[in-house]
Amino acid sequence: MTNPSSSVKPFSLKDKVGYMFGDFGNDFMFVFASSFLMVFYTKVMGISGAVVGVLFLVARLVDAFADVTVGVIVDRSKSTPGGKYRVIMMRMAAPAAIFSFLMYQTFCINSSMGVKILYMYVTYIIWGILYSCVNIPYGSMASVLSDKPEDRTGLSTFRSVGAAFAQLVIGVAAPLIIYETDAAGNQIIRGGEGTNIFMVVSGLFAVGSFLCYFVCYKLTTERVKAEDHTQSKNGENGFRQIVTMLKGACASRSMIGIIGAAIALLMAMLFLGQMASYIYADYFQNAAMLSTVNLFTGLSTFIIAPIAVPLAERIGHKAMGCIGAAIGAVGMLSLYILHTTNVVLFSVLYFVTFFGIGFFNIVIWAMITDVIDDIEVTKGMREDATCYSVYSFARKLGQAFAGWFSGAALTWIGYKEGATAVQSQKTLDGLYTYVTLLPAIFFIAMLAILVFVYPLSKKRVNENTRKLQSKRAAQNNG
Repeated sequence: MTNPSSSVKPFSLKDKVGYMFGDFGNDFMFVFASSFLMVFYTKVMGISGAVVGVLFLVARLVDAFADVTVGVIVDRSKSTPGGKYRVIMMRMAAPAAIFSFLMYQTFCINSSMGVKILYMYVTYIIWGILYSCVNIPYGSMASVLSDKPEDRTGLSTFRSVGAAFAQLVIGVAAPLIIYETDAAGNQIIRGGEGTNIFMVVSGLFAVGSFLCYFVCYKLTTERVKAEDHTQSKNGENGFRQIVTMLKGACASRSMIGIIGAAIALLMAMLFLGQMASYIYADYFQNAAMLSTVNLFTGLSTFIIAPIAVPLAERIGHKAMGCIGAAIGAVGMLSLYILHTTNVVLFSVLYFVTFFGIGFFNIVIWAMITDVIDDIEVTKGMREDATCYSVYSFARKLGQAFAGWFSGAALTWIGYKEGATAVQSQKTLDGLYTYVTLLPAIFFIAMLAILVFVYPLSKKRVNENTRKLQSKRAAQNNG
């Protein structure tokens, strides 16, 4: 219920700005890894795409189960005078940033392939678990900063703006720093084999990530009292209580719907994000254009953000998600059919795809709080971090299979590893087909799930809000 203390500051722009910095910190690590870690492994460390793809699959599956475990642990943790979720987030911020930096080290580049793969697995899996320890409490904060739907839509919007800031910094600057053009006009990694350019860039982003988490911690205030799950209920031991909490979250149709849509979305977007560097550097031989595209894609969030709250109030979060999925499907299908060699035409349709998906991304975190509310109304239970971690579990599954597809696809098309390798035309054509067709299929699947499975229409969300406000008013008066 809402904290009744009059000393708690009212929800304001300060909270939204602070929450924005939290995702800025998340994506300094996550977007850089999603976009360039495979490039680092294949082009700098000389590890095959198939091996990297298996790593991404295994690590994200491990991480998915870690998410659920972290979510349950966070829900069962005691609150402090400074809150619960923001405190746990800040405690784990430094370890996550340190391991983000360690992933891009080249000291073992001349070691055997087994040693390189071992180091790759250890650092990437540990980073993924530590990232969960930061991201789960951060994401759960949205439910306790305010209980009003319009405030939560604002938080989701500002979170998307924070992600867009990180995408702009990484998407625009990183390709220009990491790539250079050789004498034949090919795009290669700056410094060639054994380069330390990734170490420098990842170090800067790791420091930036920690600073952003600190700003988030300082500017946000938890106002909605989290339910106490530190004691077993109905005589259940700790393990049985965990099982009960997870079963309650997964038995919800709204949770199943958002999970399915999230997996489809992540499969499409992360596959595109991981492969964009390859198609611009190898297929179009124009890495600089990737910076331009990332600039406009990032700016699209700032175009959508001012209209997100009024549009959500008018048509609802579900409708905005359906619009985004439809635009994404049309954009990618158009590129697949055209099979263009014109980098400008490709970039325009690529931008249109991400502009459309922006309508869904900007409200997705508000949709998670809608699901948490719906579970409380229909099941009589509320575990913010557990529900968020179940959703995060689904996202990690999407990340796992997107990473595996990316690495496997490179092997299927005969992609050559190495910082200065040049690809055959057959390989390049295969690259184009995978980059356009697979995301189109996943966007179509996402649209179908939102339309036919996810039940939280605008009307139902508003009705849930009314019921919960009445319940909390009665609790406060009692």
